[in-house]
Amino acid sequence: MEIASLSLLDGAARARGTAVIIDVFRAATTACYVFGAGAERIIVAKSLKHAFELKKNDPSYILIGERHGLFVKGFDFGNSPSGIDGQDFSGKTVVFKTSSGTHGILKARNAHEILFTGFVNAGATVKYIRNNNNSLVSLVPMGWEGKTPTEEDELCADYLRCLLENKLGNYENLLEYLRNTESAKRFFNGNPDFPQQDFFYSTSLDRFDYALKVLKEGDNLIITKA
Repeated sequence: MEIASLSLLDGAARARGTAVIIDVFRAATTACYVFGAGAERIIVAKSLKHAFELKKNDPSYILIGERHGLFVKGFDFGNSPSGIDGQDFSGKTVVFKTSSGTHGILKARNAHEILFTGFVNAGATVKYIRNNNNSLVSLVPMGWEGKTPTEEDELCADYLRCLLENKLGNYENLLEYLRNTESAKRFFNGNPDFPQQDFFYSTSLDRFDYALKVLKEGDNLIITKA
């Protein structure tokens, strides 16, 4: 297996084979919790305008996401896994728009397939890749808004590489390090857009036993459980 290490939006555009779009804080994590709440599928919105148009066409759709990390007025939920946990989305379609993770998915159109991951489904993602005998994997940590690297996404990429190469990673030490990163600090300063619980939700290793795969449906990209 060949593993390519790419990064940010430019890396997503250059990804080939199986592109693994990584967004720990918080899009990939939130998406996992959306499916944990029973949602049937997630439509990746191309823009806020697109998201609102989809909702207008079908008011049963649930709008989830953020802009610059902040709640979007008119959306049903923010990009917060702790805000999703405990909701009942059984059979629902979610429309998802974020500044980094979903943007990376849209950019990775040249890849053979696209997976979406964080620490919460890292093991399931690696299992999916192994079971499908993928010969080329492109690891793409998305960072902040797809423009600036962040330690949690880079570390998640390193962790995935270790698993794919059958090397043992020490997640407990990694978690302790993550707690003191600049990205993590925003969850501990009382900002309601970055609730403290989100840090712990996002770093709950292998909380979910499914990978997230992106499929094409007409003009839209759809995130599904794999």
